[in-house]
Amino acid sequence: MDQIPALTRVFAYLSLLTIGGGMAAYPEMRTLVVDVHHWLTEEQLVHVYGVGQMSPGPNMMMVAQIGELVAGIAGAVVVALAFFLPTGVLTFAVGRIWRRLAHWPWRDAIQKGLAPVAIGMAVAGLIAFGKTAVVNWITFGVALATFYAVVRTKVNPALLMLGGAVVGLIALR
Repeated sequence: MDQIPALTRVFAYLSLLTIGGGMAAYPEMRTLVVDVHHWLTEEQLVHVYGVGQMSPGPNMMMVAQIGELVAGIAGAVVVALAFFLPTGVLTFAVGRIWRRLAHWPWRDAIQKGLAPVAIGMAVAGLIAFGKTAVVNWITFGVALATFYAVVRTKVNPALLMLGGAVVGLIALR
């Protein structure tokens, strides 16, 4: 229970970094969760994040599992609220203002400037995640094959996840 205030601060802050999706916040999440607060190991964070990516619903619900691992059910609830409430309120407020500024001359320029920031943050998150998740030639091959399949084919992503799990069972025990 003594971790609840820290969990609240960390995940409310992280929620504001999710421009471009949850992966955008991953590098800072890794720093805070693993290096600063020592709540999880790097491998545990990759596992929790990976399971979150495979789970139905918003993939960032995985933050609740971090809260649960650190402070039980109360931690899960607090982290989920801290992570989703600030961005939910901010999105609602900015959305209302943005509609009112529909004819504002700088609106288009701001949108065009934010899009590459979102991409850059998401790619930085991907690289930070990949440094822990891709640990050998097998995992590199799985990542590359998955990337190719997603970009070049219309294969069902559930089959790719199943394939990765099978490779893990056979080759990465």
